[in-house]
Amino acid sequence: MNVLMLAPEPFFQARGTPISVYFRLKALSTLGHGVTLVTYPLGEDRAFPGLKILRVPNLLGLRSIKIGPSLVKIPLDALLLGRAFLALVRGGHDLIFSHEEASLFGVWLSKLFGKPHLYDMHSSLPQQLENFDFSRSPLLKSLFERLERYVLRNSGAVIVICRDLERQVRDAGLGEKAVFLENYLDFDAPRPSAADIRSARRELAPRGGKIVLYAGNFQPYQGIPLLLRAAARVRKTAVFVLVGGSGRELEDMKTMAADLGIEKRTRFIERVPPDRIPLFIAAADVLVSPRLSGTNTPLKIYSFMKSGKPLVATDLWTHTQVVDSKTATLVAPNPEGLAGGLEAALSGGAALQRARTAKKKADREFTPAAYLEKIREALEKAGSLRPGSA
Repeated sequence: MNVLMLAPEPFFQARGTPISVYFRLKALSTLGHGVTLVTYPLGEDRAFPGLKILRVPNLLGLRSIKIGPSLVKIPLDALLLGRAFLALVRGGHDLIFSHEEASLFGVWLSKLFGKPHLYDMHSSLPQQLENFDFSRSPLLKSLFERLERYVLRNSGAVIVICRDLERQVRDAGLGEKAVFLENYLDFDAPRPSAADIRSARRELAPRGGKIVLYAGNFQPYQGIPLLLRAAARVRKTAVFVLVGGSGRELEDMKTMAADLGIEKRTRFIERVPPDRIPLFIAAADVLVSPRLSGTNTPLKIYSFMKSGKPLVATDLWTHTQVVDSKTATLVAPNPEGLAGGLEAALSGGAALQRARTAKKKADREFTPAAYLEKIREALEKAGSLRPGSA
């Protein structure tokens, strides 16, 4: 089967949806399908058997595209729609597979060309307006809600990446279309050697203190200010390593750390390739996710669970869809609560037992074979494959 995939983001970059797109492409290739990916002009090429990448022209001369909704995406999405239309005119595609706001184009093109449509619902589009502080206009939110319902009704199947999105699809009366597929796969990377881990620990904590690791972007919903305020309340021998910031957000957090008097025991590391993250995880003693808003499960949670390291996370639905009090130290989303949880995790004991339980769950449930089976199920539900075919 030949798939036309619409991905309205820079591919590939090491951030949320592009990482998910990467593993969808890998899975489709593994299952023997060809894919034509229509995407933005920025990003690094990735190669899989049967993959062809079509990029829209960079007419605006862009050098970066920020995470989340932005006005610059409007002309890019218009170009993406045009490129996808031309690809379908040339023929040879059996299914349209769309991500995020391109799902609207996917539905239009599906109706126009008579192709089945598969929607990959990474998040609720109306919720993104608030999470990224793009707009709080009730009118705009209502419009996005209507567009989302339209896409759900007119898609053959919908991939949902967390229980909250599954609930939304079910509440819309379309639960039979949903395929629950968590983003738990990791990039292929050599297992860090003991020597590499020792070297990383010496570099990150030269005085031998324990290491608390955060890995991810520095968007407001991630709760980085909360983490820094908690760090100021944690034992002074602990070192906090924050990997993944860039630009103004990174500089603002460095300033905040200095204002809190913890600049000497915080290490800020700019965004790194995904295959370097396992070394930071291996070098850490405690892993933390201080997210404050949104309902999607952070991608990092799955890697953290697989590591066997103690995990501290805010006791919010964004986390508790996947972890519970048996697999993580769950804390109130305030500096005192987070600091208390970090202190407990740094002391070991019950936190280590939770880490072992989390790893057993991850090893049992988060497998490549299960991921491929879910992709196959989504294709079947979309109407492009007969049950039991590749």
